[in-house]
Amino acid sequence: MSQLEQLIEPVVEAAGFRLVRVRLMGGKTKTLQIMAERPDGSMNVDDCAELSHALSEFLDAEDPIEGEYNLEVSSPGIDRPLTRITDYARWAGHEAKLELHAPDANGRKRFKGTLLGLDGNSVVLETNGERLAIPFGAIADAKLILTDKLIQEDLKAREQRAH
Repeated sequence: MSQLEQLIEPVVEAAGFRLVRVRLMGGKTKTLQIMAERPDGSMNVDDCAELSHALSEFLDAEDPIEGEYNLEVSSPGIDRPLTRITDYARWAGHEAKLELHAPDANGRKRFKGTLLGLDGNSVVLETNGERLAIPFGAIADAKLILTDKLIQEDLKAREQRAH
């Protein structure tokens, strides 16, 4: 977890949300991207505005980022990034794309397959009929792939939250 994440996470949690990802992107004007959700997995436009307001006050007071930047608060969306080790267990059975920091022993850096969960600190992925155990620390980037199954699960969760 980066220093920026460690600084921001308590503010996000105090506002009633769960931090999904923090990214500081360069360019002419930097963008601080905060991805978050409610504990039940929901995140609407009003939630984004509420969290943006809470974060703006904190960031203005603490000033942890040098220079000017834009704050962008969003939901993780259906095809969300997988950022915590627990995400891989939570989304087992769904398809995902993973990219490693460095190529594995076979020279591969990118994988696509079905998440099977965790084996200790390794993410288990089935790809092309083969089960792979990839150390969590070796994963640079990962996200769910939008599939009919994922959409159906998301719709079911939304219906349950509505009742």
